[in-house]
Amino acid sequence: MKNCCCYFILLLTLISCSPKGPYALTNKVYKEKTKGYLAAIQTQLPDSLRDSTGVVVPSAWVGTVNFGIRKPNYVIIHFTAQDSVQQTLHTFTITSTQVSAHYVIAKNGTVYHMVNDYLRANHAGIGKWGSVTDMNSCSIGIEIDNNGSEAFTAPQVNSLLLLLGQLKKNYNIPQANFIGHQDFAPKRKPDPGPLFPWKALAQHGFGYWSDDILELPPDGFDYITALKLIGYDTSNPKAAIVAFKRHFVQTDISPVLTQLDLNVLYNVYQKYSQ
Repeated sequence: MKNCCCYFILLLTLISCSPKGPYALTNKVYKEKTKGYLAAIQTQLPDSLRDSTGVVVPSAWVGTVNFGIRKPNYVIIHFTAQDSVQQTLHTFTITSTQVSAHYVIAKNGTVYHMVNDYLRANHAGIGKWGSVTDMNSCSIGIEIDNNGSEAFTAPQVNSLLLLLGQLKKNYNIPQANFIGHQDFAPKRKPDPGPLFPWKALAQHGFGYWSDDILELPPDGFDYITALKLIGYDTSNPKAAIVAFKRHFVQTDISPVLTQLDLNVLYNVYQKYSQ
């Protein structure tokens, strides 16, 4: 019996270490789905158009020579709020969750690429940033293995900076368009939270951070308009303030703006308005 158990454990080990890996099945499903999308974009004629009397409207396919693939214009950063990267990979490889991300970064810095950059991942959900409400269709989602109450590891931050540099170069993503899930969905989401190193990212050109020397905002400074011009959904002002402070203040995430918070907001708003 003991020998049988040892053999079974050895067999499982060999399977998990096989060249195909533990995600061979989900990789196969991914490949098949991309084939389906390829077939969809190769369709050359629309469904038949008919007027109100049922008469078919003449139509024909004429292929233009001037077109290209759609590119992402935003990067949304999340924390996983789960216990391990393995748990997150499992969450993103089962259909019942209906959630995913383009990249997942483990605590040891390993980067898992899960969705092609040109495809749509289900990571942002309902929210608003500026005029954008369908963020999934124009962004890349990056999930960082973190339960929400712990510091991000140095290998994670290093891998993230390298990945962001590549994405910014590949798709010409503006500096202002590197934001957190909390920024896009302040009514629902707290991630990546006040422990995330936004200042370090801004120093590398990914998003903005306030200057060391801050000036007082002018009399009558409209903080709601400033938040809106940065991009925040201000339909719930308190949620917008908390999201702003999670990103740009981090030492205090109450829904009240202190004088220091107003100074930071005034400084940051001017950067986003350039």
